[in-house]
Amino acid sequence: MIGVLRHNWWAILLRGILAIVFGLLVVFYPGAAIVALVILFGAYAAVDGVFAIISAVLAAEAHERWWPFILEGIAGLAIGAITFFRPETTALALYLLIAAWAIITGVLEIIAAIRVRLAIANEIWLLIGGICSIVFGILMIVFPMVGALALIWVIGSYAILFGILMIAFSLRVRAHAS
Repeated sequence: MIGVLRHNWWAILLRGILAIVFGLLVVFYPGAAIVALVILFGAYAAVDGVFAIISAVLAAEAHERWWPFILEGIAGLAIGAITFFRPETTALALYLLIAAWAIITGVLEIIAAIRVRLAIANEIWLLIGGICSIVFGILMIVFPMVGALALIWVIGSYAILFGILMIAFSLRVRAHAS
């Protein structure tokens, strides 16, 4: 594997540069980032719906159960259409889904932390992680505009940090190749 990495260090470098560019675009143009995310989701849902309907046709031809695929296809096409005609509704739904996911994940992390404490004395990190997840989800619900902007900034910041790390790694691999 190290041979492949040494030979292709430039691809890792390019990956890092692209991640930084993506991160900067997201941080400086958060509105466009949200719109792009919603459009990508809508396109995915519509394409997935089409493929589900194709699967239904193929299943029917093979005399297999086809109706779940039709329902899935209709749902995908409907979500895709709603996304394109009412992107703000989809953005809000995705946002609330992330908030709900954070709260549910936090509760489950706290439950897991209680069980882990039976095996590892004084283990508190998972419990703190669960509390942070719940607080994050609640803050998203209480402050939706701030939460959306923060979420976009977190994504952008992650991309920038990841890009820097990939550039550093590519330079290390390149130096190792010399």
